[in-house]
Amino acid sequence: MNYWLVKSEPFKYSYDDLVRDKKTFWDGVRNYQARNNLRAMKKGDQVFFYHSNEGKEIIGICEVAKEAYPDPTAKEGDWSVVDVKAKKKFKTPVTLKQIKDEPKLADVALIKQSRLSVMPIEKKHYDLILRMAS
Repeated sequence: MNYWLVKSEPFKYSYDDLVRDKKTFWDGVRNYQARNNLRAMKKGDQVFFYHSNEGKEIIGICEVAKEAYPDPTAKEGDWSVVDVKAKKKFKTPVTLKQIKDEPKLADVALIKQSRLSVMPIEKKHYDLILRMAS
């Protein structure tokens, strides 16, 4: 199993929207590295859901429900989506500030590649962030 983080601006699509919808396809990715990360996702992989711009926090966990397929919203180009389903909303979200303040998380992509919208998370970092949320 692999671990990931996806970002969404909550006014466009929030974790509560995912809970309401139960499942959605993760579309609109137009960065090659993020697209390749989507294509590397496997069914059952765990995914942190990060609210960007507003909140700047990991709000919960979703799970890859269907592996990569062509993005139905792409008018041109070779873009992909995966289906994700809601798994668990955190009672206490983990803020970007908390992540930056934790020395053991200094090399996570959320800090090192802050503009990337889909990124891998190492298991040790995933586990630490889960502990921070509880």
